Amino acid sequence: MPRLLLVEDDAVLAEALSRALRGLGHEVEVSPTGEHALDTLFERRSPTDAVLLDVMLPGIDGFEVCRRIRARDTIPVLLLTARSDPVDMVVGLEGGADDYVVKPVEPRVLDARVKTILRRVAPTQQSREGVRAIGELAIDRTGMTVTKGGVELRLTATEMRLLMEFADHPGQVLSRQALLRRVWDYGYAGDSRLVDAAVARLRGKIEPDPSRPTLLRTVRGFGYRMDPP
Repeated sequence: MPRLLLVEDDAVLAEALSRALRGLGHEVEVSPTGEHALDTLFERRSPTDAVLLDVMLPGIDGFEVCRRIRARDTIPVLLLTARSDPVDMVVGLEGGADDYVVKPVEPRVLDARVKTILRRVAPTQQSREGVRAIGELAIDRTGMTVTKGGVELRLTATEMRLLMEFADHPGQVLSRQALLRRVWDYGYAGDSRLVDAAVARLRGKIEPDPSRPTLLRTVRGFGYRMDPP
C-alpha cells in the first residue's frame, strides 16, 4: 500500500480525505501542522511514499514546509491549495512541489494524481539503459542518479524524468504539452506552469549559470530544447 502523509489542519477535511484514501488502497497518516509533518518525516522517520501538503497551515505554511522537505529529501510532494492565484501556484511549484490540486478535490481525483506521482518514482524500462554523458552530466539510468563533474545531484523523481526526456531527444524542441504527457502522465491539457517551474528548478541544478541557460534552452512559442555541448 502507498504510504501517504496528509498535512491538513482542518480536522473534518483531514478525516474525510484520509478515510476516502484508505478506502482507495492507501495508508494515511495525518499531520495537523507543518512542524508536526517535518518531525514525522525527519525525526520519527515514519515511512512515507508521498506528502499531500495543504498550503494554508498554522505556524509555517505549506510553501515553507515544501522548501524544508526539498532541502533534505526528494520525496514526492503534492500541494493542496484553495488558492487559484497563479502566483501562489508558481511559488509552490518553484519551492519544489511535484504537482498541485485546487480544493475542494474529489478523493478519486486525488487518488489518480497520487498514483501518477508514484509512477514517476517507480523504475521503468527507460531506467535500465545504462549511463549517458552530456557535457559534465552523467545520467545513470540504472541507479537513477545524476552527477555533475563527479558530484551527485539531488533530483526529485519528476526532475529525473524530465532530464531523461530531454536527454532522449537532444536538439529536438519538446512542447510543454508533450512534456506534460510524457513526464506527468497527463492525457489532457494540463497546466503548463508545472513544466516551466520544473524546468527552472532543473536548470538551477544542471546549468553553470541558470540565468543564462546553455543546456536547456527556451524556444519561444514552442517549448524547450536540450543543446548538448
